[in-house]
Amino acid sequence: MSRIEEKLLFEKDHPGRVGASVPPCDVPEVSPQAAFGALARKAAPAMLPEMSEVDVVRHFTRLSTYNYAVDVGLYPLGSCTMKYNPKLNEEVARLEGFARLHPMQPESTVQGALELMDTLQKALCAISGMDACSLQPAAGAQGEFTGVQLIRAYLESKGDARKIILIPDSAHGTNPASAAFSGYAVEQVQSGPDGCVDVAALKARMGPDVAGIMLTVPNTLGIFEKNIVEICRVVHAGGGQVYVDGANLNAMMGLARPGDWGADVMHINLHKTFTTPHGGGGPGSGPVVCKAHLEPFLPRPVVVKRDGRYAWDWDRPKSIGKVHGFFGNFLINVRALCYIETMGGEGLKRASELAVLNANYLRARLAGDLQLGFDGPTLHEVVFCDKGLPNGVTTMDLAKRLIDYGFHPPTVYFPLIVHGAIMIEPTETEPVEELDRFVDAVKAILKEAAENPELVKSAPHTAYRRRLDDVAAARSPKLTYKP
Repeated sequence: MSRIEEKLLFEKDHPGRVGASVPPCDVPEVSPQAAFGALARKAAPAMLPEMSEVDVVRHFTRLSTYNYAVDVGLYPLGSCTMKYNPKLNEEVARLEGFARLHPMQPESTVQGALELMDTLQKALCAISGMDACSLQPAAGAQGEFTGVQLIRAYLESKGDARKIILIPDSAHGTNPASAAFSGYAVEQVQSGPDGCVDVAALKARMGPDVAGIMLTVPNTLGIFEKNIVEICRVVHAGGGQVYVDGANLNAMMGLARPGDWGADVMHINLHKTFTTPHGGGGPGSGPVVCKAHLEPFLPRPVVVKRDGRYAWDWDRPKSIGKVHGFFGNFLINVRALCYIETMGGEGLKRASELAVLNANYLRARLAGDLQLGFDGPTLHEVVFCDKGLPNGVTTMDLAKRLIDYGFHPPTVYFPLIVHGAIMIEPTETEPVEELDRFVDAVKAILKEAAENPELVKSAPHTAYRRRLDDVAAARSPKLTYKP
């Protein structure tokens, strides 16, 4: 526990204190009921804390200093692709013509925004090798749900409703949740000793009840599915569809296109691959791209161009409907297109090459200190395990001690097929000096674990928060303030 605790805003409430000076009203007052009728609030006003502007500003500024950010240093969360966000993207997203738009404006007043969306959709199709795109999904899990709904709608339109979605044990954890939420039963496909899908097991299970397979490529081990073309052939031969989780697209831009392998649909995390604020930094965006046979089922409306003007096409009788309140997280899309246009095709390819290089640099430098989860070649991330950690020190202990060395910990205990997993993804934006700092920190902690294990087991020592009760936080979270 910190020696100085930052109180909640509700605990700083000072009745009568105000945050703004408003001149006296110089027009006749009108009651809310008279102005808004039945829409007016009938209950008592919300019990919000009364504070001055400086109280509020200092509160949130202090809180920001307790956090870690990608602008501070390496954010090595495996599977998350927490890369640095170029400030040019932020400048473009703050242009008044974008930032002050309202989604209910007439089409004639938002031609530039519609053109931007159309341009981004075409770029994402070109990068992925697909034919059509929807920007509606708000983030990755909703993109997964949308993609599975496209598969369901397509199969049912052929009178071929099926019940099962196959998911490898190396997939992202949201995949089975998205399939189940879409009404499918989920069956797991085992990985082989190389960390890839066991094709023989897939062939044995593929049948008329299987709607498709959800693949994360590269998978959560950072390993590319070397048999991806054969996997697509097997699923298609059985009448199913192939969904690709595009969360790891940062390893493949300009190098490989899922549409060329035979994938039917995938989502793309703009907030991972195309440098937009991620996690606590802002909302995501999870566009879905698909092959032509799934295009009629995309969420409506879609952007079309008629007689030189852009418009929304709502006349989509086969559409699965809307999956977002309006048309997607527009300003995230603005940032993503700015990044794509700035980088160009060769720049995107180079980014993926550097992401793979950085991950393999960390793998090579730490291979003598940590044991790999799987020995096969890896791309943009590397997964170590807890085997060989000395004196009962755990993966969690190592992660917590990294905080004292000034680093956000990597992803731990995931993927589940690696015991005590330590999953590191440096991304392409990290210079070698930062990677070396991280390696030196890990090596120093392992030395401490051998010589003074209690120092590591009781870490962190310098953080605002010490060891939290993770189980209680997950099972009994306190989400509301009670005085």
